[in-house]
Amino acid sequence: MPENNSLWLAAKRAPFTVGPAPYTAPRSNEIVVRVRAVAVNPMDRLQQTMGDIVTPWTPYPFVDGSDVAGEVVEVGAGVTRFRVGDRVVGFAAGSDKVRNRAAEGAFQDYVVLLAHMAAPIPESMAFEEAAVLPLGLSTAACGLFQKDLLAMNAPSAAARPAGKTLLVWGGSTSVGSNAIQLAVAAGYDVIATASPRNFDYVKRLGASQAFDYRSKTVVADIVRALRGREVAGTLAIGVGSAAACVGVVGACKGNRFVAMATPPTSFDDVPAGRGRWLRLAPAIARMLAGTLALTLKARRRGVKAKMIWGSTLIANEVGPMIFEAFLPAALAEARFVAAPSATVIGAGLSAIPAALERQRQGVSAAKLVVTL
Repeated sequence: MPENNSLWLAAKRAPFTVGPAPYTAPRSNEIVVRVRAVAVNPMDRLQQTMGDIVTPWTPYPFVDGSDVAGEVVEVGAGVTRFRVGDRVVGFAAGSDKVRNRAAEGAFQDYVVLLAHMAAPIPESMAFEEAAVLPLGLSTAACGLFQKDLLAMNAPSAAARPAGKTLLVWGGSTSVGSNAIQLAVAAGYDVIATASPRNFDYVKRLGASQAFDYRSKTVVADIVRALRGREVAGTLAIGVGSAAACVGVVGACKGNRFVAMATPPTSFDDVPAGRGRWLRLAPAIARMLAGTLALTLKARRRGVKAKMIWGSTLIANEVGPMIFEAFLPAALAEARFVAAPSATVIGAGLSAIPAALERQRQGVSAAKLVVTL
């Protein structure tokens, strides 16, 4: 039996600690992966500082993390897509309410993955490069393709032009980088917002136009650019993005829908320990006020807005659509790239907390990765 170690959250709002963990064998439709690289996400920080509010179902002690790349070491009954030794990238769904177990958290040496939420990676792709994909890709895919969100056409190598334009607000983010590529692969024109220094980056990913999200005239500029076009809706990433997107699609023809990857306020500055309520109470007040203001604005403009939960695709058709039907060939044929680029910040489970703190301070057009 392999020796496993995990980065544990012993209790809600507890510090991360490295310690032994049981090796868990795969069940039906599961694989076990020896983790070689993980990436960190804002949700990983929230799991520690806000888990009792954001994911109240979490059983402690718990293992956090979603982004995994590594080698298959065991396959469960019914799994035919993978063999022992395959190099894969996968979405670790342990924090989802349906899965909800430490064995499926990314931050450990051996992780259990759902077979339909993993994909083979080319020999030319490093584990560190692949690890940037899963949560950003999954969140983007949920927003674009789920029937209760934008319900766009599926991506494929033979996608026909949809004749519609998608707005991605926050195109250089992890979610945005994947959303641009997925939408283009599904036959849509894409325009994106970003900082001017990242204009070339989002255009390389497939955006036909880029706009400075800090510009005072950005909403009017985008509305002008969309004149005469039919919109497929918009994916809103970043605090304040949803309100701006409501302003855009409310003035355009087509799908007046905003799929929100980010809530109206940030909880990044809320600590897990001392001083928590001094930061948490105002943040909750801002959240409630922002949600109400957004709801009223959307209603006045005839726009629908809905939050994305990035793991819902594990239980619907979008998960297999992406990780089985699209991603393997798209990566092998270089029709889809792992973006944003990986910045390796350390090695070993003990390096993950520092990576999360570095991420909290701000990262642009990059994703922080730790090797194991």
